[in-house]
Amino acid sequence: MDILNYIAESFSNITFLKVIDFIGTFAFAISGIRLASAKRFDWFGAYVVGAATAIGGGTLRDVMLDVPVFWMHDGIYLFCTGLALVWVIMFRRHLVHMHNTFFVFDAVGLALFTIVGIQKTLDCNLPIWVAIVMGTMTGAAGGVIRDVLINEEPLIFRKEIYAMACVVGGVVFGICDWFGTPVEVTMLLCGTAVFLTRVLAVKYQICLPTLRAEDEEKG
Repeated sequence: MDILNYIAESFSNITFLKVIDFIGTFAFAISGIRLASAKRFDWFGAYVVGAATAIGGGTLRDVMLDVPVFWMHDGIYLFCTGLALVWVIMFRRHLVHMHNTFFVFDAVGLALFTIVGIQKTLDCNLPIWVAIVMGTMTGAAGGVIRDVLINEEPLIFRKEIYAMACVVGGVVFGICDWFGTPVEVTMLLCGTAVFLTRVLAVKYQICLPTLRAEDEEKG
């Protein structure tokens, strides 16, 4: 009953930013668990990968901002990861045939966590350029930790547009904030910019230039 009361209390103090945070946590956790299942991790290992994906970027952000680490004061984030694990277990047969599942949930989590990172940084009275950096870290760092844990090359180090999508969303956020756009609309436009940038970059194979050594170019 204490656990149920704690969950009920957590949801009673919910805000628009927290809704975004919870959905982002769920989406990123699913993306991590989905990849862990492809690597044939056990349930606990999959949960660890999902949790690292969901809270890794936010943890680094809070440490750098010198504020209390968010999930240490609100266990609902670890609960969200547990729900994501249950969701993947229940629908795992369908997920095997849903090749775009990882991409969709990862893009959604990337967009939502960018918003959360930017807004939390601005709440600390830091300038917008710092907020864009923290938003990018919140969105992309969890994916780096996920890829390291499953022994894959981190996505942000490949040619694909990933972290840069967070930067694009951050610039949109900054422009909207400068014009005095309502915060809910600003968040929506920022998240949309991140998501569309990521989707369009993959769809049309838009990549950043690859850095090559001089001797490779001559060869």
